[in-house]
Amino acid sequence: MIADPIRKVVIVGGGTAGWMAAAALTKIMGSFPGLTIELVESEAIGTVGVGEATIPQINLFNAMLGIDENEFVRETHATYKLGIEFIDWTRIGHRYFHPFGFIGLDMMGVEFHHHWLKGRTLGDKSELDEYSIAAVAAKMTRMARPTPGNPNSPLSKLGYAFQFDAGRYARYLRGRAERQGAIRTEGRIVAVERDRESGFVTAVVLESGQRIEGELFIDCSGFRALLIGQELGVPFVDWSQWLPCDRAVAIPCTLAGDREPLTRSTARPAGWQWRIPLQHRIGNGHVYCSAHMSDDEAIALLLANLDGEPLAEPNRLRFTAGHRARAWEKNVVALGLAGGFLEPLESTSIHLVQTGIARLMTLFPSREFGAAEIERYNELTEREYVDIRDFLVLHYCAVERDDTAFWDYCRNLEPPEGLREKLAMFRSSGRVFREHEELFTETSWLSVLVGQGIAPGGYHPVADILSDAETLERLAHIREVVARTAAQMPTQEAFLEMNGSAIDASLQRIA
Repeated sequence: MIADPIRKVVIVGGGTAGWMAAAALTKIMGSFPGLTIELVESEAIGTVGVGEATIPQINLFNAMLGIDENEFVRETHATYKLGIEFIDWTRIGHRYFHPFGFIGLDMMGVEFHHHWLKGRTLGDKSELDEYSIAAVAAKMTRMARPTPGNPNSPLSKLGYAFQFDAGRYARYLRGRAERQGAIRTEGRIVAVERDRESGFVTAVVLESGQRIEGELFIDCSGFRALLIGQELGVPFVDWSQWLPCDRAVAIPCTLAGDREPLTRSTARPAGWQWRIPLQHRIGNGHVYCSAHMSDDEAIALLLANLDGEPLAEPNRLRFTAGHRARAWEKNVVALGLAGGFLEPLESTSIHLVQTGIARLMTLFPSREFGAAEIERYNELTEREYVDIRDFLVLHYCAVERDDTAFWDYCRNLEPPEGLREKLAMFRSSGRVFREHEELFTETSWLSVLVGQGIAPGGYHPVADILSDAETLERLAHIREVVARTAAQMPTQEAFLEMNGSAIDASLQRIA
């Protein structure tokens, strides 16, 4: 038995981050002797609640919680997501797809894309998307679950995530967390108490005068960063030189337009617009740089580009791209927006909460709060932020657009060191390396590098073991099998119905 175990965990703030933490902690550690997990939130304080798109790793989190996928989809009014479509990023009129899962089939011991690159030199005009079951199915509005037990099928290469109502997801997780033993306390925090010698947080004080004592505090207070920032003063690392967008406006609208299982990102004069179709509405938002566009212009542009009728007033957000210098300080761990913010271009916000929770579980402290564990947590967290930052910056700096001052700035960005190295390697030999198990795979990097118009300098020599004729024949066969398999998949609507995860038609808000 640990000599001095944590007996009380206090989660400050609800929303998606807070209830993800509560659900995970009570699931994994709820039966630990004497451990209490309490979440403090105020109904009077709103949550951001606009991040509705996810990446495939959320399946691991839901599986850890024992969540039934069909129930989860129904309760959160979710749709499926097979990837992200980017429109007008490289240049106006251009589009490409970043699919989940894998592309093509590795051959002769080297990655598939080297054979595709060779095919291009032989006159093959096929696009990379044609070899991805996720990309082809998404464009056909199809959905099915992967079949890992049948490695010869393209379906074994399929990856998927979800698009859901963030508020409903938080409420869904709250129900699970409370059934698993989490205690919810309503109240607005007006003071924080700390130990004079150690500086550790010992309690938060509510407006009612109630004191909530704890030994480990998890800061899920959003952009306010109540504990990690305001109280402990951990500085914020500003990355706006690489990611200059600092504003966003979000507006849901009625259902209209296509219902493809994908998130769409459309570049705008000073940023980009997201479109996320759910079962009951469409989530829309405009991320932009205030140095190049006013708030009123940004709202007007978003309203002019909605598929349906607005369902709410614009929700305006201000932010700075970056992260806290330390996500874990003393006895406080920051999750979600309290720990940092990277714009939702690749739907990483919820994932960063998920990995923060996983790292905390791996390095869960005793009341001694060992320095080695805290240092390790902070190193891994910072590395993940850096990896994601570099991937996001790729979208901005690898562009041909020169139609506005914003895109001129982005096009002339000096990439961070890690991204600079990846660009140099791909331009030299067409090779893509995934560093230290970083979040985005070779497939993701390849899709965006190619999609953003980065020209590879060659391909792996082993690809020449296949004759030119056989290379072209194999490429054609893979395209044909992918297209045929996608055509046999049910539509997303039929898939939702057959699994009992479709919402009642009366709940759909249709234009």
